[in-house]
Formats: sequence, C-alpha cells, structure tokens
Amino acid sequence: MNKLRSAASALLGALVLISQPAAALEYPLPPAGSRLIGENQEYTVPEGNLPLEAIAAQFQLGLTNMLEANPGVDPYLPKPGSTLLIPHQLILPDAPREGIIINVAEMRLYYYPKGRNVVEVLPIGIGQLGTDTPENWVTTVQRKKANPTWTPTAKVHAEYAAKGEPLPAVWPAGPDNPMGLFALYIGRLYAIHGTNASFGIGLRVSHGCVRLRNDDIEYLFKQVPVGTRVQFVNQPVKASVEPDGGRYIEVHEPLSRTHEELNSNMSVPLPMTPALTRFIAHADTDSLAVKQALEQRTGVPLRLNPIVIASEN
Repeated sequence: MNKLRSAASALLGALVLISQPAAALEYPLPPAGSRLIGENQEYTVPEGNLPLEAIAAQFQLGLTNMLEANPGVDPYLPKPGSTLLIPHQLILPDAPREGIIINVAEMRLYYYPKGRNVVEVLPIGIGQLGTDTPENWVTTVQRKKANPTWTPTAKVHAEYAAKGEPLPAVWPAGPDNPMGLFALYIGRLYAIHGTNASFGIGLRVSHGCVRLRNDDIEYLFKQVPVGTRVQFVNQPVKASVEPDGGRYIEVHEPLSRTHEELNSNMSVPLPMTPALTRFIAHADTDSLAVKQALEQRTGVPLRLNPIVIASEN
C-alpha cells in the first residue's frame, strides 16, 4: 500500500485538474446505534485522457480515497472502459457528532451542521511528513478570513531558500496565495484553507494545515460559524456494530511516521486498540473477511459476519 502513497505523491508535479468538484457530500445521519452511512457506486471511465484526480474531484473524493478503493488503477490515466469503485459508503469516526471532525488517516473532514440531522463530508490534503497535521487535538474555529495573507514560518523560509526559491515575509492575498481565498483559523499555527494549486487533495502536501479544494473551502467558510468545535483524530481503522447485527470494519493505510516507511513497499503497521481487538475477535467474525480487510486496506466498509435470513417457520 505504500506504493499507493508513492504513486499519489508522484502526481504533484505533473497532474492538472480538468473537472470541477461536485457539491459537498451530504448524508442523513444514521439511526441511533448506527455509524454506517452512504452507498458505494461504480463508474465507467470514459474515452479520452481523464486523470484519476479529475474523477476523484467529480465525486468529492481525495486521490488517495480512489487509489485505496481501486488497487492497481493507473494513478495518472485510468484505462477508458474500465470500472472504478466510488467509495461513498463510510463508517463515521468514533467521535462526537458535533462541529468538525477531521480524520487525518482517511483525509476526510466531517461537518455536523448544528440543528440539522446530517453530516457533510469533504476530502482534504494534510501535512507532509515532518510538518504533520495534528492528530489528537480539540480546538475551535477562532476566526475566519476571506482573502487571507500567508506568513511563512522560519522553517518554511529556510526550506524554500534551500531550493533557491526565497519567499516574501508575507505573501499577499489573492488567487496565487497558497492559502487560497478563504481560511478558518483554528490555532496560532493551523488553519483550514483553500489552495492555489489544482491538485493535492487526498495527499500529504501542506505544511501542517488542512487544505481543501477552493469550492469546498468557500462552502465551509460560509456555513461554519466562529466558535465551532473542531476535533482532529487519527483513525485508520473504524468499526461499527449496526442495529441489524452487521459488524463492519473500514481500514485505511496508516500515515507513515518515517521516510523509510513512506518509501518502503511494506505496509505500515495498523494501530490496534483493545476495543478493536475485541471487535475482531468476536465469535461471529469471518476470519477470512478480517484478513482481507486488514491486508487490502481499501478504505471501504466490509461486513465481517454473514447476513442471517430469518426463518419463516
């Protein structure tokens, strides 16, 4: 699966987005006791040179979401006529259904609008290795700003200077600003913001902030009030026992911690909490299904126990 991360990162210098992103994905909240939302769908790649990034944007997904769900797909130009799985079925993160929840492991942002029985899901880009986005942090939206400026840190200045690309002390506002046209500030060092690039959503590309496509951050900027709760979590493995007894698990490739992990062909070890271990060890669990989920890490919910059909007698 690290080949997946490497292939995704390789697109950063060459890929150009050629389709407009869809509106925010809005799901009705599931009933009490349920965390499973949405349905997957299939998509046939049309004729022409349509990059996978453009398909991901069309279905409001990040590039890594598509690569995980479709192992072996060409990350540049998927084959016309081939069928792709669009991973729109999700397990909600194990976190309060309030405000904004950012699961860095799956590179998705979940927004629970106050007073509405829905959740809106948006794909994000996160911090590069060494400039990581927070993983376990609760904060709030402290202020909002349209047309933000960007003040690079001393570390960022040094990084760009080493490449022969010195930065100004303050990057002026405008469409060329790396923060895009809208920003939600969530702390002294972090923000949820747009971008001046046409790629990078669903990848580790930022200097620690949360990056959204420009239409998405504009939408979020208009919807989210100052003071909204924001929680960062790192949950590459999500599980749910549904009201009908179905036991589901959704597994993503964990974030690499070292450059060796990032560049290795070996999978990063999955963090297994005692609760997840007990969930997997349940008597109804199909061991082959568990093995498939933990090894393939498709980011798609998989049922671990058979569907029981009630007898008519």
